[in-house]
Amino acid sequence: MKLNHYALCLTMICLPACTWIEATKKGSEVSLVKQFNVNSCSKLGTTNVTVTHKIGILTRDDEAVTEELIISAKNRAAELGGDSIVAKAPAIEGKMSFDIYQCGK
Repeated sequence: MKLNHYALCLTMICLPACTWIEATKKGSEVSLVKQFNVNSCSKLGTTNVTVTHKIGILTRDDEAVTEELIISAKNRAAELGGDSIVAKAPAIEGKMSFDIYQCGK
């Protein structure tokens, strides 16, 4: 019985740091860049992405949440034909906005 309790506690401690979103093949080719890197690029649009930042009473690790937000934005940019994204502001409660650009070709 104690072993099950410890396993549950360990799972609850580790769970907030887990990431569940994976980059698509095309999404992994998209770069996160700073605004000054896209001066000569074509803006394709903006995407607003959201991921779970809280599981029950546990708040997920900020780094894991931000990583998932970036992966999600890269996947979306790839769908729209973009090759670069620029974060518009820091992540807040699992939400973030990115501008999508096409810089290559």
